[in-house]
Amino acid sequence: MALETFQFKQFSIVHDRCAMKVGTDAVLLGAWAPISPSIKSILDIGSGSGILALMLAQRSNAELIDGLEIDKESYEQCVINFKTSPWADRLFCYHASIKEYSNEIYTKYDLIISNPPFYNDTYTTKDKSRNTARFESAMPFIELLESIRNLLSNNGCFCVIIPYEFEANFINLANIKMIYCNKLLRVRGKKNGDIKRSLMMFSFEKKLVKIDEIYLEKKRHNYSKAYIDLTKEFYLKF
Repeated sequence: MALETFQFKQFSIVHDRCAMKVGTDAVLLGAWAPISPSIKSILDIGSGSGILALMLAQRSNAELIDGLEIDKESYEQCVINFKTSPWADRLFCYHASIKEYSNEIYTKYDLIISNPPFYNDTYTTKDKSRNTARFESAMPFIELLESIRNLLSNNGCFCVIIPYEFEANFINLANIKMIYCNKLLRVRGKKNGDIKRSLMMFSFEKKLVKIDEIYLEKKRHNYSKAYIDLTKEFYLKF
């Protein structure tokens, strides 16, 4: 049986064994996260198929790009995707929880990125792997932020995508840990639709938050210029 593959312009992803498949959230985050020449090390927390790490490998010259994945099936598939990519020599995936990793590893990263689980336990399913990938109890936001404090370099930044409804709570939790939102992109599906997602960049520096908005489609499959411009280096359709 052929593997389920998602093809991008410079790499491909096999994700048939991953609980969560390649989706719009990850592509938005991977394309939006700020990249600069000063970024030498990157950590992708909850790598899944490895899509975020691969997107950042394409966009940056970072010498060290690590992925972290707790689910065994997803971890093994992430390793395959890293090894078959053009940037295999810069990519490595660890099979561990964020709590274990942050307690044992002393590396400091210039950029940390995560598309974390965010549904609450009310909606848990019988699929253990899917629960781990998508439910907040698998990696509580406060535990994620505690790990960011341990793993982020002094001048580094942390980028995350979560549902808009959790935006204020996440920012408040980050403030408690003295991690501050510097940049925010709110995402609507349609031009006049509700805000669905919040992409946020945090650092240890407290300053005025830069807030932007984007919508994805004018109508079904008629994409906005902003969305096309943001993701055109990756999607074949653009």
